[in-house]
Amino acid sequence: MPVAAARERLCALVQPLHDTAEVPLAEALGRVLATDVASPIDVPGADNSAMDGYAFDGAALAPGLRLRVVGTVYAGHPFTGTVGPGEAVRIFTGAPVPAGTDTVVMQEHVHAEDAVAELRKLPARAANVRAAGEDIARGATVLAAGTRLDAAGLGLLASVGCDRVTVVRRPRVAVVATGDELVPPGQPLGPGQIHDSNSTTLRAMLQGLGADVLDLGHCGDDPAKLEAVFTRAAAECDAIVSSGGVSVGDADHVMPLLARLGELHLWKVAMRPGRPLAFGRIGGAWFFGLPGNPVSVMATFHQMVRPALQRLMGMAPRPPLTLAARLLEDLRKKPGRTEFMRGILGHDPDGRLVVRSAGRQGSGILSSMARADCFIVVPQDASDPRAGDTVQVQPFDGFVR
Repeated sequence: MPVAAARERLCALVQPLHDTAEVPLAEALGRVLATDVASPIDVPGADNSAMDGYAFDGAALAPGLRLRVVGTVYAGHPFTGTVGPGEAVRIFTGAPVPAGTDTVVMQEHVHAEDAVAELRKLPARAANVRAAGEDIARGATVLAAGTRLDAAGLGLLASVGCDRVTVVRRPRVAVVATGDELVPPGQPLGPGQIHDSNSTTLRAMLQGLGADVLDLGHCGDDPAKLEAVFTRAAAECDAIVSSGGVSVGDADHVMPLLARLGELHLWKVAMRPGRPLAFGRIGGAWFFGLPGNPVSVMATFHQMVRPALQRLMGMAPRPPLTLAARLLEDLRKKPGRTEFMRGILGHDPDGRLVVRSAGRQGSGILSSMARADCFIVVPQDASDPRAGDTVQVQPFDGFVR
């Protein structure tokens, strides 16, 4: 199945979680809003000055205007006096604009002496005044359900006085690695063994996405042990992400187990690295069976698992951001699969985006992911991109790196 069609199918099948929780704003970073948040106030709450200067009635604007300064207004301290015709107040950024005034002239354009302000440069009427509700009007939706809360979103909620929010429950996702050759980091390697890097990588990407991770370690190539692990994961989690064992070799037990324990919705995607990718369901848990090669794990997670889990979390799934860049070197690629090569972005002397290979592109070359900062996406039917070609790139973000 082509990459875009497979991604669309996964996201159509996965349904959002319905469980919610109310959390303090200080604990809401990375959480997904379960409901719209409406503002109980106008922001700003009153007309206020956008800069330090002098506030006056703009109807008096005329060359050589001189105004008598009758007071000073600071942020947080409204002016209680009266500003009449021919008068002004010294005002500072953020201070409420007094009644009788609607315009602020910046202090650099004023000569002030003996409580008289002479305007050396005239502003437009209503200049430098921020209107009440200009940012957010009372009753307006501040953030919509499905928004993943970042620093800007949290600050926006704080600006309307919100100190608690209702969010979607974090999905609980099990991580399972298969393969007799795997040994946890920190343990000595025997003949033919390698350290399990996939569990660490998947755990980090899932945590970056905002999931609670149940790391069930690696269970070798024992079908009985794998069945017990999958059964436990399905009972305790919303999703299972396994690595390895999804091909058709004698030691690949994931597909038969998935067929027996649950249901298969998709197998094999026309992408490289990462063609063998199983998606289905075991009990109440969505199942993502990823290939065993480390780069394949990261590529399939980024292209397939991440959008589906975004959907599970109540977000609108977003395909990876794709930009155009000029290729700096020839690359090799056979038609038949969309290829996600690891690349390094830069700029040419004219400031235009360029990209080069991050080195060897084998699916087991995990160091290529550490060197790279993007995928170079070569379409399914294309072959051998050449230096100078315009190619599509997907910059990495915090979920990948």
